[in-house]
Amino acid sequence: MQVRINKYISESGYCSRREADKYVEQGHVTIDGKKAEMGSQVSMGQVVKVFGETISNHFTPVVIAYNKPVGIVSTTDRQERDNIIDAIGYAERIFPIGRLDKDSQGLILLTNDGDIVNKILRVNNNHDKEYFVTVNKPITPDFIQRMQNGVPILGVVTRKCEVTQAGPNSFTIVLRQGLNRQIRRMCEHLGYGVVNLQRTRVMHIQLGKLKVGQYRVLTSTESETLYKKILTSVKTEEASVKKKKSSTPSSAKSHSEKSAQKKTSSPKAPYGKPASSKVKPDKPSARSTSYRPKGKGQKRSGQKG
Repeated sequence: MQVRINKYISESGYCSRREADKYVEQGHVTIDGKKAEMGSQVSMGQVVKVFGETISNHFTPVVIAYNKPVGIVSTTDRQERDNIIDAIGYAERIFPIGRLDKDSQGLILLTNDGDIVNKILRVNNNHDKEYFVTVNKPITPDFIQRMQNGVPILGVVTRKCEVTQAGPNSFTIVLRQGLNRQIRRMCEHLGYGVVNLQRTRVMHIQLGKLKVGQYRVLTSTESETLYKKILTSVKTEEASVKKKKSSTPSSAKSHSEKSAQKKTSSPKAPYGKPASSKVKPDKPSARSTSYRPKGKGQKRSGQKG
């Protein structure tokens, strides 16, 4: 299993991740004698040094599967009497990957590895979660079809999903997004009430025969598969950077078009020079009117008083 260099250093207690990034940029960090780069990965057994000092990191990532009972709240807030942390009583500091409604039960993952949380949860990474749902009246083919095609809730239409009837009043559903109380709201929109809702799977990890209120540490195979699946996933902040970069050309084009429109609408650009299409947020924009001499007693802009 590999760990990002800044995470490896910060979890050793040497410094924060931000400081670790700075040391990496300045060339003060080595991995097996070679200078580390931003984003370098550290594998078990490799020697990491900062300013020549060997860094020891005994951090071991752990992911556990918990069969959350109804009534337990998916929060780390210890002020909440029924918080999930006290309910589990795990020896190390862990936190839930996502949430499961207080009124729902079933599989929820918890970890001490903050890097994997958003990679699992982010919608665009398409990691699926499966649920078994019982409703208050018989299910119809129309209900199944409408649930599959998307239902308007919370101002959006839910993504298409897989829905399979399991019994007269029950069905399974696989989601790749996690809107607040999504399944309950979808059913309510179609005139159904949820009687029981149980999450049975997250990605490849199954609830199986794990009893309500109990947890287990993922097997080595499950953990390895999990980290392989999220290897190409992005975290929320990484996705934001990518989105910002991809939107830059269109933004520049929009500004250029506006500048062109301004140019054509003005009979003469300032001092006869064409207006610049470059975005310069730190400087005032070019004047759109022609130069007009100031009267006596007035100062031209730019003259010192």
